[in-house]
Amino acid sequence: MLSQRIQLETTAEEEEEEEEPMELVVEEWSGSSSTKLTRTAIITASPSSIAIRRSGSRFNQISRRFLQAFIEAGYPSSVTPDYAPFQMWDLMQGLSTYIRTMLSTQALLSAIGVGEKSATVIGATFQWFLRDLTGMLGGILFTFYQGSNLDSNAKMWRLIADFMNDLGMLMDLVSPLFPSAFVFIVCLGSLSRSFTGVASGATRAALTQHFALQNNAADISAKEGSQETVATMIGMALGMLLAHVTMGYPLAIWLSFLSLTMLHMYANYKAVRCLSLTTLNCERSSILLLHFLKTGQVLSPEQVSVMEHVLPLWITSWSSKNTKFLHTRVRLGVRVSSLSHQEMVSLMESSGSHYKKAKYLLLERKGTVSIVMHKDSIATDVLQAFLHALVMANLFDEHQSAHSESHSWMDKHYQNLVVKLQSSGWKTERLLSPSIIWRANWVLSSDKIDYRRQALSFTYTRTCIV
Repeated sequence: MLSQRIQLETTAEEEEEEEEPMELVVEEWSGSSSTKLTRTAIITASPSSIAIRRSGSRFNQISRRFLQAFIEAGYPSSVTPDYAPFQMWDLMQGLSTYIRTMLSTQALLSAIGVGEKSATVIGATFQWFLRDLTGMLGGILFTFYQGSNLDSNAKMWRLIADFMNDLGMLMDLVSPLFPSAFVFIVCLGSLSRSFTGVASGATRAALTQHFALQNNAADISAKEGSQETVATMIGMALGMLLAHVTMGYPLAIWLSFLSLTMLHMYANYKAVRCLSLTTLNCERSSILLLHFLKTGQVLSPEQVSVMEHVLPLWITSWSSKNTKFLHTRVRLGVRVSSLSHQEMVSLMESSGSHYKKAKYLLLERKGTVSIVMHKDSIATDVLQAFLHALVMANLFDEHQSAHSESHSWMDKHYQNLVVKLQSSGWKTERLLSPSIIWRANWVLSSDKIDYRRQALSFTYTRTCIV
């Protein structure tokens, strides 16, 4: 009887537990990054009902959705730390550009004859056609001569691009003052802006790759487009207002234009100064190697960004005469057929003693180090060859036997240098340099170190592989 009673009580308790309604509580979180999530609602669900309790105001939710059109997913962890200050200065220079565009366009249209009865449609169309045609041809020529060099000096070309844009706008503003040379001045302005289009677009692509920490270059590019669109609309509105206010007052137009141009160049300079690029180009490699030779330590990208030059070297050399521009003493990708007989003999001797296994040859030539790259060399070989040449150039003033000394240094310290560069955040996969057009293939007739009997045969190839 007792056992039956216990069984009945147990069965009753289980039935009561089954009859108790189950309840599920779910929290809803919103955010593009796991480190920046906001709870938006708490959902309580049961078999008979569901209750939703929302967190935060409706305005906050709408504002967050609006900002998603301008801010990258996962910001700030999805981009580099220098992205935000660069964008701030970049939008400021863009705003000043669009304001000035209204002033220069107004002057250009008035010079063409818009609003005048004597002006003909075909005349204005022809002048505009010549202007556009000159710009197109200029863009192609600039790409032909400098297209492969834009990656290696993205900061400098970024500044040059905006300077050329300023020059083009200045030409448009000046054109009404010289009616007889109007077409020539307008074409010069269009040619100047064509350089801007090529250089600015190429360097922007390189910088976008730098900013993308999570392979999100497409997202960054799209959000930059949205930001620039807003800056364009605000700039156009302010430009129209400024053009209306200054109409008929040439002095006010020029003062406004020159003031905005100064702001534009200052904002551009500050923008490129914010950048801490982690790729190795010729100048950054030179700065890093000189510091490593003195201290045995490697500078961080932030430290190097303060030391490197963003203006063309012929400008900065005036104000920094004591600075050692070691990379200017290195010539990468020398054409073998341009060497003299004595230089070929020197190359033959060094190839047998120092560069048996290397994919490059170094030659001291008129105070510089010339690098001959092998046709089978890869990107890491180019970086090693350039660093070796920098070491050799640094030893010119200290040692007579720069070849043997530099080779000994590379054997002892090169791998340690590469490891320290990688641990400091530098990308050592390649050297950003102008394209190496000329390469060579060499074959030693004997492995003996008897240079009088040794022969070295060269074949050289022309290629665009870096």
